[in-house]
Amino acid sequence: MATGASLVPTLPIERRILLLRKHKVMLDTDLAELYGVSTKRLNEQVKRNRDRFPADFMFRLTTTERAEVVAKCDHLRRLRFSPALPYAFTEHGAIMLASILNSPVAVRASIQVVRAFIAMREALAANKTLARKLATLERKYDAQFKTVFDAIRRLMAPTTTHHARIGFRHDPQ
Repeated sequence: MATGASLVPTLPIERRILLLRKHKVMLDTDLAELYGVSTKRLNEQVKRNRDRFPADFMFRLTTTERAEVVAKCDHLRRLRFSPALPYAFTEHGAIMLASILNSPVAVRASIQVVRAFIAMREALAANKTLARKLATLERKYDAQFKTVFDAIRRLMAPTTTHHARIGFRHDPQ
C-alpha cells in the first residue's frame, strides 16, 4: 500500500460514528470490519485487556439502544437477532483497540478512525463559531432595524398640532 493512501475513505467511517449517551462512538462490529478482524476476535481481545477500557472508552449498549441503532442504521440490521449486546467505543477506545489488535491493518485503520473523529470535532467547532457570528450579526442588525422601525412608527403616528382652518367661517347668530 502506498504511503499516505487511505485504507478506508474517511466519509464512510464518519457515517459509522453514532451519538449515544452524549458520546460519539463506533460499534464493535464496525470497528472489527475496519480493523480486518471478526467481531468475536475483537471482543475476545477486549475481554483479555479489560483494564485498558474504562467506562469513558467503552460501554455496552442496552437492548433499547441496540433496537434504536438497528432501526436507524441499515448496515447494522444484522445486530437485531444477535444474542450479545454490542460494545460502543469512544475515540479513545477505538485507538486502544488498535494497540491491542496490533496488526498492520488495525494500525492503518485506526489512523483513519482518528481522522474521522477529528473531522467531526472540527465540523462541530466550525458550526459553533458560525452560530456565534450569526448571533452577533443578529444583535447588530436588530438594533439597526429597530431604529428604522421606530422612525417609520413616528412617521405613521398622527400629528397632534392644530392648524388654522382656511376658508370662510360661518358664525351663526
